[in-house]
Amino acid sequence: MLAKYYTKMCDLFPKFRKSSRKQMYQLMASGYQKRDWTFMNYGYAPDNATADLVLQAEDEINRTCIQLYHYVAGAVELRGLKLLEVGSGRGGGADYIKRYLNPASVVGVDYSDNAVNLCLEHYRVEGLSFVPGDAENLPFDDQSFDIVLNVESSHCYGSMVDFLAQVKRVLKPGGYFMFADFRNLEQLDELEEQLKQSGMVLLTHENITPNVIKALDADHGRRFANIQRGVPKMLHKLLREFAGNKDTWIYKGFQTGEIVYQNFLLQNI
Repeated sequence: MLAKYYTKMCDLFPKFRKSSRKQMYQLMASGYQKRDWTFMNYGYAPDNATADLVLQAEDEINRTCIQLYHYVAGAVELRGLKLLEVGSGRGGGADYIKRYLNPASVVGVDYSDNAVNLCLEHYRVEGLSFVPGDAENLPFDDQSFDIVLNVESSHCYGSMVDFLAQVKRVLKPGGYFMFADFRNLEQLDELEEQLKQSGMVLLTHENITPNVIKALDADHGRRFANIQRGVPKMLHKLLREFAGNKDTWIYKGFQTGEIVYQNFLLQNI
């Protein structure tokens, strides 16, 4: 009930959504700094079991979260390109992309200074860097990147329109915007209109909610156990909502279709 009320407040007051999410991520980055938590997305499970991604042994624990990044970022050959991830969080996705997909460079930008500092401490990969910054006012020159990637982050922003304008600004002509996130069902038309008015061309658009549910089912036990042993008991319910456990409002929303998870690929013109 509390999660639904908070979400409603965020929908009504975008500035509250943006500031409250920043504080939440600041607290999580400062309160839990161990290297065993590097991803914060809901994950993706492919329809075809034979399509399993080959991962190094140390990456297996994050398989479902990595599969989401692989699916979204795999839409374009990244080798030799300059990629920006907006909303890089605890850095696991940017790290995976640099090590496995071979872009020339990956820059992760995040609104949480604490999350950026955590990434700078944890990652030592050539061509991978992290900087603080606001998605609605990106700290980069025009036409700086071949790819902009945004995974499960935009629902926290104050203005989707301002964010899309920044994406278009920092992308080179012909560059790609890879975008995956969820919205309430009644917000989908607005999101699609915002993308249409962004000045970028929509190439693909798909509903991947069933794949996200499948991933949450597969990862439920690990997420639940980590919360039970890793955070104070008074925060268990809140963190289960954040993690998308089976007893939560967000999980049930995916099941009923009230919340839809979508994947988009756009190209700058």
